Amino acid sequence: MSTFAAVFAPNGKTWRGTEVELGDVDVIDDVTDLMLDFATERGSDLALLLMEADDEWFAIVRAGDDGREPRVYLSDARVVHDHPLASVLSEAGGLGAPPPSESAGARPNPVPDGDGDLLTDLGMTEDELCSLSVGGGVLPGDVLAVVAERAGFGEILDGMRL
Repeated sequence: MSTFAAVFAPNGKTWRGTEVELGDVDVIDDVTDLMLDFATERGSDLALLLMEADDEWFAIVRAGDDGREPRVYLSDARVVHDHPLASVLSEAGGLGAPPPSESAGARPNPVPDGDGDLLTDLGMTEDELCSLSVGGGVLPGDVLAVVAERAGFGEILDGMRL
């Protein structure tokens, strides 16, 4: 499984980011600790995790800015049956897992789930995020590039993906 994940945190109007390894994540605290440590080191109380796996799905996690539990968005909730990390994120976000599909082939018509409003203050509405998630022919990495551009750290993400 090919996975890309990166954490981003603002310091004033300047964003910083770093690629992270999520292979040993068993619980959401593993993810949020990593995110909040990065944010704190940069003088921020907000952290975003953008990740995509296998060019099939993506997740966004927001932590720290309001003292609440992490906010989670999955582009396709059906992946929780095949990807342990997606399952951890789904559980933490209180998302519902649809029944597993009977075939392991391609999955047309993604089923987005989660807090679609987690990026509204950063320039991406819930409707836009959902539309990008189900848009045919749009790769997860392309959606994350749009999210990053709207939030103000598109160049940082592009530099990581080269």
